[in-house]
Amino acid sequence: MASTMPNKPRIGFLRTGAVMGFLPDTPRNHTTAFLSELAGTFMFLFFSFAIAQVANTPPPASNTDTAPSVTKIFFIATGFGCSVAVNVWLFYRVSGGMFNPAVALTLFLVGAIPISRCTVVIVAQIVGGIAAAAAVSATLPGPMAVNVRLGGNCTVVRGLFIEMFCTLQLVFAVIMLAAVKHKATYLAPIGIGIALFIGHLCSIYYTGAGINPARAFGPDVISHSFPGYHWIYWVGPVLGSLVAAAFFYLLEMFEWKTANPGQDYDDLETQVVTPGKKTVRPNVALQAPLHQPAYYEKGNLYSSEPVSSQGAKTLQSGASDAVSPSYDGEQH
Repeated sequence: MASTMPNKPRIGFLRTGAVMGFLPDTPRNHTTAFLSELAGTFMFLFFSFAIAQVANTPPPASNTDTAPSVTKIFFIATGFGCSVAVNVWLFYRVSGGMFNPAVALTLFLVGAIPISRCTVVIVAQIVGGIAAAAAVSATLPGPMAVNVRLGGNCTVVRGLFIEMFCTLQLVFAVIMLAAVKHKATYLAPIGIGIALFIGHLCSIYYTGAGINPARAFGPDVISHSFPGYHWIYWVGPVLGSLVAAAFFYLLEMFEWKTANPGQDYDDLETQVVTPGKKTVRPNVALQAPLHQPAYYEKGNLYSSEPVSSQGAKTLQSGASDAVSPSYDGEQH
């Protein structure tokens, strides 16, 4: 039988834990795998199909629009992906390297940052977006050409959902690669950059690839030009954040780390827990990279005690720092 874990603190009314812990291990883990493969296959093929659609779109019959320039799309997508990867790597240890109100909102929803930090960084991101657009306008010759606009005969509703899906891919990558600590967390900026790169390949031709309210807002402020559908560059990313957080909560209800055991084991862990056995795996818990709330205990955001494996208890009490180090301003 699956272990039971205490509810994990989240924001006020949202609490989660082993809600499905009453299920036997096998059906619970199979359900988790089903949800994961369903969502993963959908996201993989959605973006693959969308990118292929952009590349294969023929020139329009009328002169109301232009055919997509694959070279230009690839150039812009590469620039955004590489830029966010480098700067996340630079600033991750300082502030978390969010750079996007949708990312900040997502981290707040999953309990990684408090609402006060979320508010502060969103304001900073919006100001930073305006400042960056102003600097480009003042520094580079010619009219500013970085505003996001609908294209490719894309309607407002379609544009809204394109923004939602592209943001969903990005923020879920942030949750699973950066917020949930694991053996490859230090490589999270690369995965986040690739997620943004994919989102741009998919959406540049249709929406201009907002995916970030601060990115969409700044250039429009400097150019004093707001299209009537500017709201989709805010609502779309917010919807993406909500869906990503909701899906993460769903996985948490099923104790998703037990569905594919052995992914985060090191030599110390294998001394007390054998991957693949019917036993409680030590919880490689989600950690707040930016603060330590009142319910922090030994660096674990969840501060939950394994209940059915003495070896896991030993690991939790004696070697938790080796598995899930606390964030104290330096990378351990």
